[in-house]
Order: sequence, then structure tokens, then C-alpha cells
Amino acid sequence: MATSSHNLLAAETRQLSAKLTSVFHCNFIANMEFTGSSYTGAFKNGRMEGEGEYKFPTETRYVGDMKDGMFHGKGVLYFPNGSKYEGTWEKGISKQGKYTFSDGLEYQEKDWDFCDGYDRQFYTERCNGLKPAGESQLTDLDPPRVIPDGCYDCGDGFYDPNTRVITDYEHQFLRNADDYEREWIVSTCRKSWDEIVGHSPDN
Repeated sequence: MATSSHNLLAAETRQLSAKLTSVFHCNFIANMEFTGSSYTGAFKNGRMEGEGEYKFPTETRYVGDMKDGMFHGKGVLYFPNGSKYEGTWEKGISKQGKYTFSDGLEYQEKDWDFCDGYDRQFYTERCNGLKPAGESQLTDLDPPRVIPDGCYDCGDGFYDPNTRVITDYEHQFLRNADDYEREWIVSTCRKSWDEIVGHSPDN
């Protein structure tokens, strides 16, 4: 009985191997169960090869060239907030590229004069003009996102200090914040509540 089961398993394994061999040389859709990622595109010898689309669990997408299971060649990273990074990759590492914000502003490594000590305007303020006296624009997105009670807006989602969990703007899990990121968020990012700083107007 054991021998019969063993032979049946061996036969099924050979059939599966033959099927995978034929599939891995053509277009294929693969779901990575443990990482939550997915890939649609060409395979070779069991690895991503040629043109394809790799989708991270955060909804960030890479569309472009692959080689030996890595980003290699020209490709574009599309982020959930509408921004993108167009670059040239070598063995999974970006060698050069261009980042474009969701509002169309292209990042320049040299002569970058946005949000510095001399001019703290957002790009949309430069395009649309400043608000009248007495009104403030708190983020590049106007009106700003509504932050859930007790949470922070950390740029790619909301941070809950009670659970130390960051979720995206659709409230899907992104990651757990480590001590360094938690400290940066609490000291830097916009929060859901108002806080009096400096001299209190009641005194």
C-alpha cells in the first residue's frame, strides 16, 4: 500500500514538474501567498523574466523589465497616492530615475526650492495661489484628509499610536511602526487633534 501511494505521488510530481516547465517559459499569473504580492508576466526557468507587472500588498506596482527574478532594465513604480518613479534598474537596484509627485511636480536633485527654510509653500499653492489672510493650507492636498480620532497622517497612511499599526488610506494594514518610525511620526506628522504650543491664550 505504501509503495503504491509512493508511486502515485511520484507520478503526480513528474506531471506537475512538466506542467510548470511549460508554464515557466510563457506568460503566467503568480500569487505570492506569504508576501501578499502578485506577478503577471513572463517567466523563465521558474523566475520572472522579460516584461511584467509586480504588485506589492501595499498596492504599489512595478511595470517593466525583469531578469532572473529581479527588476532589471527600464521600469516604472506606480504608488497608490498617484505618484510614480520611472527608472533604470540593475539586479533589483535603481541606478537612475525620475520621481513625479501625484500633482505632476517632478523632483529635481539640484536647485530644489520647495518646502525649504525660505519658502514653505506647497506646490498647489504655487499653482493656485495662497489662501486669503486667516486661512491656512495644511497639506498639499486641499482640503486635507480627515484623520481618524487619535491617529496621525504619516504620508502613506494613518498611524495609530495605541496599536503602533500603520494602515493605508483605505484602512488596509501596511506595517507595524518600529521605534524610530514611531518617534519620527509623533514629532513630525499631522495629527487628528489640535494642540496648543507655546504661550496659552488663556493666560
